[in-house]
Amino acid sequence: MKKFILTTVMFFMGIIMVMAAGAAEIKFEKTTHDFGSFSENSPKVTCTFKFTNVGDGPLVIHQAIATCGCTVPQYPKEPIKPGESGEITVTYNGAGKFPGRFQKTITLRTNGKSEITRLIIKGDMMPAAADAK
Repeated sequence: MKKFILTTVMFFMGIIMVMAAGAAEIKFEKTTHDFGSFSENSPKVTCTFKFTNVGDGPLVIHQAIATCGCTVPQYPKEPIKPGESGEITVTYNGAGKFPGRFQKTITLRTNGKSEITRLIIKGDMMPAAADAK
């Protein structure tokens, strides 16, 4: 019986400690970036999404997954303290892809209040022949 009571007390103390630590919350300046038109001759384009941890606990980005291998996100691996900012850099490489409009989604998994956040990049890669005119 003593073990049961001790275990129960430890369990509730753990819950209280987690709640006292506060929750992180990620806030982006923008969640969509439009590259506009760019040439197939220069198919690699990059943008940056800036964010701030507006919560009261450290923010950890666990994963950043793109819908396609042509899109590569880079994100901070260390925790972002409350009030601090960070950046996620996304590179789209259209080499070997068909020209035209595209839209790609980057899904972030964090320890924030909203565990999942989606970022969107889009643009229009113009055919190389259009550049020659």
